[in-house]
Amino acid sequence: MHRIKGIIMIIIGSMFWGATGPLIERILETTSITVSFLLTIRLTIAGLFLLFFLLIRKKDIVSVWKAPSWRYQLIIFSVFGMLGVQFTFVGAINVSNAVVATLLQFSAPIFITIWVSLTIKKFPPGFQVIGIIGTLIGLFLLMTNGSLDSLLVSKNALLWGLAVGVAFSFYTLYPARLMKELSILVIVGWAMLIGGILLGTSIQIWNSKEWLILTQIEILFMIISMIVLGTIAFVLFLSSMRYISPVETSILSSVEPLTAMIISVVWFGTMLQAVQLVGVFIMLVFVTILSIGGSSKREEKKVAFKEEIS
Repeated sequence: MHRIKGIIMIIIGSMFWGATGPLIERILETTSITVSFLLTIRLTIAGLFLLFFLLIRKKDIVSVWKAPSWRYQLIIFSVFGMLGVQFTFVGAINVSNAVVATLLQFSAPIFITIWVSLTIKKFPPGFQVIGIIGTLIGLFLLMTNGSLDSLLVSKNALLWGLAVGVAFSFYTLYPARLMKELSILVIVGWAMLIGGILLGTSIQIWNSKEWLILTQIEILFMIISMIVLGTIAFVLFLSSMRYISPVETSILSSVEPLTAMIISVVWFGTMLQAVQLVGVFIMLVFVTILSIGGSSKREEKKVAFKEEIS
């Protein structure tokens, strides 16, 4: 019963997160709202919501500030991890579309594998090499439709998309030690709030004329939906890991780009060509291979050393 609960959580969470991409695309396309303004609103409100939710449940949300090492790690994670992922993801949507941005996010396991291999000064195992090669082939087909003479997205979009992968890698790897010591939701809540406050301060959001756009009911509804869906998705995703394995989480999270694709087709008429769809399928298969292999190794270490591996 618990396993079914976990599966339902990750599927709904992935669908909700996949839906936020087209919502962001719609907001950026139909208004003059900037990426920085939108992200400031999203991160600040979502962070406050999570911390308030934890406070109601009588969780300790202030202990992270008591130890200097935790404080420094939290601030670094907030800026380069949370804000980095959010900014590059929305930036990629802004210069391309939700489908491309969501799929390029799945390049993260490649950067994670390369970084870990460089850190331990050891060539990655065979399954990881196969996973990287397969993912790159899928990415090539997605970006070019199989032709060396054509690039179906701008170079700017490709750079933003790859930046999403790099940022997501840092987001995944850096806070592992911090999240072993403290509640994941507490870290995420503070990271969102800190990232939102820093970004808002840097653009002096209190002087922005974009506040007037929020008086439009349709736009306000889309922004609220984006914040609510994204926050619930995060909670469901993290909560599901109590009941299902990392392998199942990895496989079922592929619902995310598929949701973004379906909504984009219905809402925007965004259609990928046949070879691009083959590329998408190849990417998802080989990213899963990378994730499954990595998860298996972590599970082996967990058994061997009897400690939690984040």
